[in-house]
Amino acid sequence: MIFTVTFNPSLDYVVGLDTFREGEVNRSEWEHIYPGGKGINVSMVLKNLEIRNIALGFMGGFTGKEIQRRIKDFGCYTDFVKLKSGTSRINVKIKADQESEINGQGPNISKKELAELFRKLDTIEKGDILVLAGSIPTALPEDTYENIMKFLENRRVKIVVDATGELLLRVVKYQPFLIKPNNHELGDMFGVTLSGREDIVRYAKRLQQMGAQNVLVSMAGDGAILVDENGNTHEMKPPKGVVKNSVGAGDSMVAGFLAGYLKNQDLQEAFEMGVVTGSASAFSETLATKADVLKLLDGLKNKS
Repeated sequence: MIFTVTFNPSLDYVVGLDTFREGEVNRSEWEHIYPGGKGINVSMVLKNLEIRNIALGFMGGFTGKEIQRRIKDFGCYTDFVKLKSGTSRINVKIKADQESEINGQGPNISKKELAELFRKLDTIEKGDILVLAGSIPTALPEDTYENIMKFLENRRVKIVVDATGELLLRVVKYQPFLIKPNNHELGDMFGVTLSGREDIVRYAKRLQQMGAQNVLVSMAGDGAILVDENGNTHEMKPPKGVVKNSVGAGDSMVAGFLAGYLKNQDLQEAFEMGVVTGSASAFSETLATKADVLKLLDGLKNKS
């Protein structure tokens, strides 16, 4: 079973207009509302790829109920901790001549409610996969990811961490199965500017030396590089297409990687599936569907 954790899920209110005029009344041309959060995106793409998973996290108030309703209506299984007070956040995303975002802070989470999440995590067994995605909200201790990985340390659970900066550096000692920084985040972690492929591979291997098993580095339009646990380096350019929406592309890459890996435990196959699935989301107004992914995969096979 695959479990995803989203500590600070949201309702994403996406508003489209030609031009955003600061300080004036702006009227939208179109609007969409989606459940948001990196772990939730992973769960939804996995569902699209027909892979059963359970989304964990926290939900509060009327927004939390709506997030959970939309995820369930999509067909995903959820097991959120219901917060006694506060409301899950609303993120406003403005798509105009330039893209702008206003992200909410989210509710407070008590020690008792965090302990309830750990009780749910206690059901995870050998062979399961856990995806920890996104930042830690200010309401929780900074070492929450570390505590979760320590809690599951001897259960032979494959843990995927999609986080940035110091948060990611602190957890690699627990030997996560997969981490997925982008090239800019990778450089920032070590205080350097990466100038090309050799630098990316060098610092990905540094993360391996620190404990990570597989390091998947996304590079937007330049594709991705995987330095795997067997010492192999894989590179791939993205399929050709028109980018319509970059939100969720990285999460889709994680979901695609896991979907590919579950087929034959082949890391090259997982890598290709990850890059294609991330691209399929980038080329769509919403998250990648199985049909989108298969179409791009067929294109790669025909090209080769």
